[in-house]
Amino acid sequence: MIQIKKQYTRVSAYGLVVNEEKLLLCRLSKQLPRWVGQWTLPGGGIDFGEHPEKAAVREIMEETGVNVEIATVANVNSIHDDSGEQNFHGIRIIYHTNYLGGDLRNEVNGTTDFCKWFSRDEIASLPLVDIAELGVNIVFN
Repeated sequence: MIQIKKQYTRVSAYGLVVNEEKLLLCRLSKQLPRWVGQWTLPGGGIDFGEHPEKAAVREIMEETGVNVEIATVANVNSIHDDSGEQNFHGIRIIYHTNYLGGDLRNEVNGTTDFCKWFSRDEIASLPLVDIAELGVNIVFN
């Protein structure tokens, strides 16, 4: 008997937040054991019925304490992974943002545990997840 894996699609929104030639990144927490300690763009899942732009602004605030407004779509990315128990399809919208300010802080009990501004040179030595690599290439190339 052939067993078919459950299909799961997740749509998420992320921001390229730049200030003084530095990009804001977030470190993934132990809540995501496969990627713990790696760096990603601020952002995350879109709630049911939520506009992707509002989701990006909300997620960036939740993870970093930073206020942004959406400028333009930078990239729409699609990933597929059927190596686990589920057949996963991720659709990820990345936005250019305008940095409005705020007090940088770390998310508590979330999927990220630390956030920081990084220059292009500083990013070179960081372990990045794929979406962060894409974001770095968009911002700095």
